[in-house]
Amino acid sequence: MDAVHDVELRGVTRRFGEIAAVDALDLGVVKGEFLSLLGPSGCGKTTTLRLIAGFERPDAGTVLIDGSDVSHLPPYRRPVNTVFQSYALFPHLSVLENVAYGLKQRRVPRKDRRTKAQEMLELVHLRDVGSRRPRQLSGGQQQRVALARALVMSPKVLLLDEPLGALDLQVRKALQIELKRIQETVGITFVYVTHDQEEALAMSDRVAVMNHGRIEQLAPPQEIYDAPATEFVAAFIGDTNFVVDASGRVAVRPEQVRLSRTGQGTEGTVVVRMVIGAAVQCVVRLDDGQEVLTRTQRSGDTVAESLAEGERVTVSWGPEVALDLTGGKS
Repeated sequence: MDAVHDVELRGVTRRFGEIAAVDALDLGVVKGEFLSLLGPSGCGKTTTLRLIAGFERPDAGTVLIDGSDVSHLPPYRRPVNTVFQSYALFPHLSVLENVAYGLKQRRVPRKDRRTKAQEMLELVHLRDVGSRRPRQLSGGQQQRVALARALVMSPKVLLLDEPLGALDLQVRKALQIELKRIQETVGITFVYVTHDQEEALAMSDRVAVMNHGRIEQLAPPQEIYDAPATEFVAAFIGDTNFVVDASGRVAVRPEQVRLSRTGQGTEGTVVVRMVIGAAVQCVVRLDDGQEVLTRTQRSGDTVAESLAEGERVTVSWGPEVALDLTGGKS
């Protein structure tokens, strides 16, 4: 049985002058999934989100939501809501009034909208702040209010445009967990834009890696990391060594590189050694001038933990871990 799509883009193009920000893009977002659009600045991910939201109109192609063509409908006539990086809360309204605002515009009775708004505040773990003003909340709490305000409208699709980008790292990581929990609880389709690869891989059911207005790979996070389809994906997702050896040019993740003081492999010199939390990271300059990044989990007895900068080592990896950039492993 074919998957049911809440969002479909069919051959969608959006140009700004001579630049195709989105270039003949095909994308299907499965009902109830958490899909992230991931890529560097200028790759087209935000324009894609704006095309779904209705803030941009396609120059070619079709945008469908819940099977209906919405390509030329304004945002307010689409069954979507958008959460932005800026919270855009009304400072003169209470938190509860902010959450209930959209329901008020729909002329939902006051008692019903307050009940629904309070339910959403409880969902985002803010049940006791309804009477406060937004300025009395932290940035993370304000973003939760913005999320509750969007969810209270029961959209078919929730669009999130780098909503955690303005938050500090600790709050950001906590809200990543919360967002995934909330999405699984409400069952609404989430389309999430980010340039943060760790964020996308942690939360998403699938990730669309974009470059120059096109999707380079659309797959579950583990597949994106373990089997990048192109050199761009391999380089953008995580850290990757691109090394020329006897078999040609290969790509190997740092955690797949083995270090030893003796043994078979390619010889080199440790030029940088750093302890990064639970891992030891080394840069080894091979005798032919190439540099290889290695990352080893600390266990108390690994070679990397006792190495010093300037020490001679051998690096190696099994052929099974070399990434095949046509898709899969070599």
